[in-house]
Amino acid sequence: MGTLSGITVIELAGIGPGPMGGMMLADMGAEVIRIERPGALDPKLAEPISGRNKKSVVLDLKQPAGLEALMKLIERADALIDPYRPGVCEKLGIGPEVCRARNPKLVFARMTGWGQEGPLSQAAGHDLNYIAITGALHAIGRRGERPNTATELGG
Repeated sequence: MGTLSGITVIELAGIGPGPMGGMMLADMGAEVIRIERPGALDPKLAEPISGRNKKSVVLDLKQPAGLEALMKLIERADALIDPYRPGVCEKLGIGPEVCRARNPKLVFARMTGWGQEGPLSQAAGHDLNYIAITGALHAIGRRGERPNTATELGG
């Protein structure tokens, strides 16, 4: 039991903020159902920390049966976590309009690094990229040498 007991969240498998957000919601008592891709590792093994307290279902969202199973889950869910780049859910046929047609109260939460529109919207977003664009990496490096770049630091 927890503060979010009675809340159901569908988490589409991804990396970064999606699984962490789902983990935090699950830790607070929400029922979090993670939708795994076929052939994916068990999230309890692949992500022992962010996979905790979640249920897991394998669905092939590129197949009609997988999409329909997801839509059945969405009909009773309170929220869906979309970790994909802009347009991916729409291409799969599970964009916000489609999902909200099945469940008008659904909160469709998108976890993109750079938002849905703009020059970087299709780029992967990671902490190091954000720090680099702000100029904060300028302060990192060796005295007398040029500043490090995000690429040199693994970004």
